Amino acid sequence: MPSFRVTMTIGALRPGVAPERVQPRAEDAAKEVAVLESSQVDVVRGEARLTVRFTAEDAEIALQVARHVIATTTDVAQLGDATITQRDGGTWRRVG
Repeated sequence: MPSFRVTMTIGALRPGVAPERVQPRAEDAAKEVAVLESSQVDVVRGEARLTVRFTAEDAEIALQVARHVIATTTDVAQLGDATITQRDGGTWRRVG
């Protein structure tokens, strides 16, 4: 099954939300509708970026999964840019 990932720039947290709640919230959202492969938080040019990797049957389903993860994550944090990519051999190519 193809591997996809959604990468989101994390902005300000919602009032009362602890930083350690953001990543598990995104993971749980992915697990509700797909098989979660991994997740990680990185800091790129001073911005927090959360990447959630999952499997999906095709790009259309992956877009639905990613939208669900994004919508759920916005409950706990403001999001900036989000990108959805698919594993293609040794590279990741943009979807959508």
